[in-house]
Amino acid sequence: MTNNKTNSRSWRVLLLLMLFSSLLAGCGSLPTIVPDMDTQSARAIQMKGGRGVLSDEQARATLEKLRQQNADNTLLDRHVAIEGAITGTPLVTGNKVTLLIDGPATYASMTQAIQAARHHVNMETYIMEDDEVGRQFSQLFIAMQKKGVQVNLMYDSVGALNTPRAFFQPMIDAGVNVLEYNPLNPTQVRRDWAVNQRDHRKLLVVDGKTAFVGGINISSVYSSGSFSTRRKKPQLDKEGEQIPWRDTQVRIDGPVALEFQKLFIDTWQRQRGPDLGEHAYFPTVAAAGSEIVRAIGSTPEDPYSVIYATFLSAIHHAEHSIYLTNAYFVPDPQLREALKSAARRGVDVRLILPSHSDSALVLYTSRSFYQELLEGGVRIFERQDALLHSKTAVIDGVWSTIGSTNLDWRSFVFNQEINAVILSPQFGAQVKAMFDRDLDASREITREQWEQRPISERMKEFGASIWARLL
Repeated sequence: MTNNKTNSRSWRVLLLLMLFSSLLAGCGSLPTIVPDMDTQSARAIQMKGGRGVLSDEQARATLEKLRQQNADNTLLDRHVAIEGAITGTPLVTGNKVTLLIDGPATYASMTQAIQAARHHVNMETYIMEDDEVGRQFSQLFIAMQKKGVQVNLMYDSVGALNTPRAFFQPMIDAGVNVLEYNPLNPTQVRRDWAVNQRDHRKLLVVDGKTAFVGGINISSVYSSGSFSTRRKKPQLDKEGEQIPWRDTQVRIDGPVALEFQKLFIDTWQRQRGPDLGEHAYFPTVAAAGSEIVRAIGSTPEDPYSVIYATFLSAIHHAEHSIYLTNAYFVPDPQLREALKSAARRGVDVRLILPSHSDSALVLYTSRSFYQELLEGGVRIFERQDALLHSKTAVIDGVWSTIGSTNLDWRSFVFNQEINAVILSPQFGAQVKAMFDRDLDASREITREQWEQRPISERMKEFGASIWARLL
């Protein structure tokens, strides 16, 4: 046990040195968004279904079904055009989208989907801990592998830094394919050693028909809900622990699961993982609902972050409301200006951010931007009594996104991230209801209050802001 702790400390020290040196060598900057986002042209928006690209008539029929959800049809049409104009993965119709709030609901739905698998289970996660939740998933994977369902697990080397390698051995022995993304140990790398590039995605694909995307890792910190009124333990101890984690996941049944599948397999192959074999990874998938969904993945190798471009584009075109919930908010100048510009043209811009964090440096860096945003008309709220880890947005009630992407430099420059964009008034209403529920558990930060904060807090914010581009 002592040797394990010593080795873990040594790796941490080595990791910090490597990260610091690589960041100083070139910390990078967020790109200027250059793809053609002209939505005024008459070009048709391409959509896909379970049987391939939809005809213009089928696409119009799909939109008509969404228009019947009693939304502002002009807003819906506009955001569909905006999203379709951004290059990358297609808009896919015929999906059923289920919103999952916090760990218990997410793990229950994941378990049900995995137990119903017939061919394969593909999981990509930043963290997989050796704790009660991690062991439950490990045992489930082993049981499914013994039933003939191929399980492929990919985890991040930094994210699972505290997870002993021995934790994964029983799965490997049972036939589960286990792949460590960008190993910290240079003797185990399978391609160029890029230690600062991490896989922050949280993705589960079952049989190519069901996908889970969001911010929830495989860890017992998510074991309790964040809205419970009864707590057996203190909400927050001196170390900032024992507080429930607030997070969001989405389950998507339907053809767009194949787009998420492509993203998983692409990463697996680029990491030179074991041969995945033949397990019907791309079956014909029937429509399961009527929602239009886009699967978006980003990698550090991309010329620009499509997720970042998507966020900026939706914000720039917002007409009524922008409601963002984000765990690690370190916005670059483009994003700050987009939010302030929206507020200036009368859009209701609201941010729900953490009041507690697992990173004090990120928390104070985030707060260093409050003054500018508050002066620009953006309303800021901090979620109380929970550690906010959610990454969601709903714009104009029709454009929603849920995924792993934080609004910070690391997510847009150095990390692999994954998001689902859902174009649906009905689902947008669900995300808005979730936002309102978080809002009720939050405290608004007003400009007047903020200007009266102690000098000690200002000094922490200033010190933290120096590291904004390195976070």
